[in-house]
Amino acid sequence: MPRIHVQAHDFETGVEIARLNAAGAGAIASFVGVVRSTADRPLTAMVLEHYPTMTEAAITRIAEDAERRFDLLSCTVIHRFGRLAAGEQIVFAGAAASHRQAAIDAVAFLMDWLKTKAPFWKQEITADGQAKWVEAAALDDEAAQRWM
Repeated sequence: MPRIHVQAHDFETGVEIARLNAAGAGAIASFVGVVRSTADRPLTAMVLEHYPTMTEAAITRIAEDAERRFDLLSCTVIHRFGRLAAGEQIVFAGAAASHRQAAIDAVAFLMDWLKTKAPFWKQEITADGQAKWVEAAALDDEAAQRWM
């Protein structure tokens, strides 16, 4: 059973990796996403909204699918919501498997599907105070197609 948390507070990657390691796996892979600000897109924050029951159910389905597809020993997804400043962590996806490639592929699968199937609404807040809702990216949809 995957470990799923949708939460406002931050998480500690070392703690999460240690939890995955407790499964006795031969390989652990993880990904941490952060709010990024770039020269062409200077952000001060991102606001993530969701419907708790719907979001948790969708993420659980994605993680259960990853566990089956990649024969995982353990799987963790943590996704934050609320107002997050530039540089703050948004998401943790981790997988423990008997072999390296399964763990790596599982994390790639988790992130591709979280980006396209997890019901979050994201609003970027720029340095000048402007707010803009983030549209779905065609590149994310293309990346998810490889798992169909």
